[in-house]
Order: sequence, then structure tokens, then C-alpha cells
Amino acid sequence: MILGTRIMLDFTYRTLPQRVVFGPDRITSLREEVERLGATRTLVLSTPGKRALAEDAARRLGPLCAGILARAVMHLPIEVARAGREEARRLEADCYVAIGGGTTIGLAKGIALETGRPIVAVPTTYSGSEVTPVQGLTEGGVKRTVRDPRLLPRTVIYDPRLTLPLPPAVSGPSGMNAIAHCVEALYAADANPITSLMAEEGVRALGASLPVVVLHPDDLAARTQALYGAWLAGTALGTVGMGLHHKLCHTLGGSFNLPHAETHTLILPQAAAHNRAAAPEAMARVARALGGSDAPAALFDLATRLGAEMRLAAFGLSEADLERAADLAVESPYPNPAPVTREGVRALLQDAFEGRRPGG
Repeated sequence: MILGTRIMLDFTYRTLPQRVVFGPDRITSLREEVERLGATRTLVLSTPGKRALAEDAARRLGPLCAGILARAVMHLPIEVARAGREEARRLEADCYVAIGGGTTIGLAKGIALETGRPIVAVPTTYSGSEVTPVQGLTEGGVKRTVRDPRLLPRTVIYDPRLTLPLPPAVSGPSGMNAIAHCVEALYAADANPITSLMAEEGVRALGASLPVVVLHPDDLAARTQALYGAWLAGTALGTVGMGLHHKLCHTLGGSFNLPHAETHTLILPQAAAHNRAAAPEAMARVARALGGSDAPAALFDLATRLGAEMRLAAFGLSEADLERAADLAVESPYPNPAPVTREGVRALLQDAFEGRRPGG
């Protein structure tokens, strides 16, 4: 929507204090960015599978590196966060470099929530976590979110070369996860014209680049465009609230240990269909950005084109699990344009379970 001169604007926009360094080979500025923060004992974080990247970061930091902790796991169990905090205390770390995807950045946030020390994020996926003051933490089989200024990484280094090894099976869902951030930002209760511009551009950039990334994983230009879209997506969601889509994904991830990006991918078209009638302007912007006529259908078709699995059933859930997921999702629901009812959520989950394409 292009705002005319007769439209009365009334909104609140929150600017997040963050330094962003973007471009191929910008990982070379890692030490400089840590020095800029005045840190001298940096803890480098990664998942076990990304330890080689953590070791490369440690070499770049030289004497500024106090140690490596390669123990980040999906959905951040509280036990892992506590172990990370203890290691940070033991090393007297004054900064955390998180290199990897949302899992690793989540661990850095879990540590910083207690210590208040700065985070330097080096994302290698399209999760967007690096630009939000939001964290998911799982305890007792329930994943809850926390929003706190201490969670926002102080600096983000976006180097698209670091995403080149990301296989198509991971790149597609990771990018759809970012698109989900854009879609929810567009219909958030506290949406505003600034984040909506970012969100629509993020959908456009990701929708155009992801098919190329999946087909030609070594295309640096497409990787750069996808990372740009992910930055916009995370930034947009980081300044507004989340809705039913994220509530469902947090429920399925935290309580059933489903993979994060893949869950976002298959839930997104169904959540968009649930909200279609209640958020027509947001849906129109998503459809326009994807070159389609109906947002939920266009989102489903893009995910399918990327080779994503669109059936919850494929991840081992039973229909009995859907009953519990529906119960959990309607407890303390996030603000959402369409009413969040147990019956509506259960029907949405059934569509996702069977992988139905939303009708336009």
C-alpha cells in the first residue's frame, strides 16, 4: 500500500541499537569488531557440527579469544543455557561471538540474558535471530520466549560466503523461516509503515533468491540477496510482536522437538490461510512480493518449489499429538489478527499434518 497525503498516520516505531557489517569476506573484520567493543576475553560459540568455523573465528581473534564452546543445540534447553553461563563465568568472558545459525545465536542470548555481556553474531543461515532481542528457551518440555534488550547482538557480521556450504535442503527451509518473520511482521498488532516496508522487501528478496540458491548453491549473488532478505526479515520482526504462526512453531519445536526451520516452512501457508480474511492488506503485500494472487497459496508453492517437506506427519507426529499441540497453542496465545480458538488451531494443524495446499 502506498500511503496517500490524506492518510492519517499514527504509530510507534522502535529503533534497535545495532551495528551491521554486510558483504562478501567481511568475516575478516571480526577481530576489529570485537576490539571496537573493548572486549579482551571472547568466548566463541557454535554447534558441534560447526566447530571448524568456531576454530577459524578463534584464529582470527588471536589473543582476544578466551575459549570455544561448541555445544549449542536446537530450541535451547535450559540446561544447555546454564552450562554455557557457567563456562562463560569460568573463562571470565566479556564478549560472545556466535557463529552459525539461530541455534548458536540462541545460546549466546541465553548466556547474555544473565551476564549482559555483548554478542557479536556471525550468521551462516537465514534465521534472523541475530537482529532480534528475542529468545526461545525450553524448560520442562515447554518453549517460552523472552524479549529483553540484552539479547540483541551488539554487532552482526553478514558474510554471504559463509552461507555457500549450506545445502539446499537446509537453505530452503531456513529462507522460508525468514519469510515467516516478514509475514507476521506485516500483520502484527503493532505493525507500522517502516517495518512493513522492510517486511515486504524481505519477502521479495527471499522469494526471488531462494529458488536460485537451491538450484545453484554456489551462486554468490543469490546467496547475498537471500542474506539481505533475512536481515530485513529479522529486523522487521525484531521491532514488532509475533502471532499465531510463531506460537505454533514454538509449541511444536519446544514440546515435540520438531526441527525449527522445517516447522516454520510447513506451518506458514496454513497460518497465513487462517489469517487471510482478517489481514487482507498484509496478504496482498505478500502476494505482490511473490508475484502471486493469493498469499497462502503462493507461500505453499514457493516452499514446494524449494523441495520442502510440507506434511507434519513426515516428522513423526501422530494425530493424537495434534490434540495436545492445539491445547498448548491456545494457552497464553500471542496477539493475532484472526481469533485464536482451539477448534481453529486444531483444523490448521490437521491441514499442516496432511500437507494440504491452501485454496485461493
